[in-house]
Amino acid sequence: MTIFYNPIHALHAGKKEMYRGELVDAHESPARLDHVLNAIQDSPLAAQLVASAQRAPAALRPLLESVHQPRYLDFLSRAWDAWVAIDPAHATRDAFPSVWPIRDGSQDFRVDVEPHNFAAQIGLYSFDSGTPLTSGTWPAACAGAACTLDAVDAVMGGQPHATAITRPPGHHAGADYFGGYCFINNAALAAQQLRERLDGPVAVLDVDYHHGNGTQAIFYNRADVLTCSIHGDPMTEYPFFSGHANEVGTGAGMGFNANWPLPKGTSFGTWREALHQALARIQAFSPKALVVSLGLDTFTGDPISGFHLDTADYVQVGQDIASLGLPTVLVFEGGYAVAALGHNTVNALSGFASKHQLVGA
Repeated sequence: MTIFYNPIHALHAGKKEMYRGELVDAHESPARLDHVLNAIQDSPLAAQLVASAQRAPAALRPLLESVHQPRYLDFLSRAWDAWVAIDPAHATRDAFPSVWPIRDGSQDFRVDVEPHNFAAQIGLYSFDSGTPLTSGTWPAACAGAACTLDAVDAVMGGQPHATAITRPPGHHAGADYFGGYCFINNAALAAQQLRERLDGPVAVLDVDYHHGNGTQAIFYNRADVLTCSIHGDPMTEYPFFSGHANEVGTGAGMGFNANWPLPKGTSFGTWREALHQALARIQAFSPKALVVSLGLDTFTGDPISGFHLDTADYVQVGQDIASLGLPTVLVFEGGYAVAALGHNTVNALSGFASKHQLVGA
């Protein structure tokens, strides 16, 4: 297994986020990945850690457009310059949205027209006020996409599995919106590229504490990508408006989306039962490859989550997922108990590598 990492992830360094009516220190910080990389370097996985190569914007853009709308990518690429152009003092503080159109398909709020006003634009392309857009957001997010594509290339080149360790994370980003600390949906990008290059169905398994609403939305009306997610019940947990068990897809995608919402406080035993159900669903789908949104905010000490998995449990998590025996791309997502995050990641990857063997190999 090659473990690719984003060497410029720290360019995206949000100062604050909005939480319960006040600005607090951003939970999604460069320290998250620094702890993970340090833990990998101190483990037997160290020899497999490789810096991802940079990709020219012109080469990356058509691949990004396979899962994101062009006007959204245009906005992200110019957003920081537009923010600073309003007032040079903006260079010292991050940009946040403050007004949003309701995306209900009605004509009450027009989402088909991009206003000229920056405050309206950033609202048009976002869904929360907790995701700071910074001077380095766009280059870091693009490098994260390149990191993910390196992992895809490795699997397509014959490696049984590869991992992308990057931030900002991606699974909350939709085709034309950011939020939940996410800007480019790396898991969706990996799934789409595997789908095209393998010419066959692909499955996405999201084990982050928070529902991967963006990934679900991107593939919701498609039968060639099965999306499965185990997460906190949206009746009480972010992102609140997505992730219910009755969200099963629409149109051609009917029956190809599955959610396992679980209550806050769920133990590892109960969580693992849901994992086994998701794995059985994936196995029955018979995909040619698997993408894992590897969120580790299911940890019992995570400050913004509510499941009770311990560090040792992640070895079993990795082993269970590996039992599918599929070519697999693992993409790093959430996890905010920074001091424990490195060990949790190493355990998950080590468990996966110890068990993974391609079916038929």
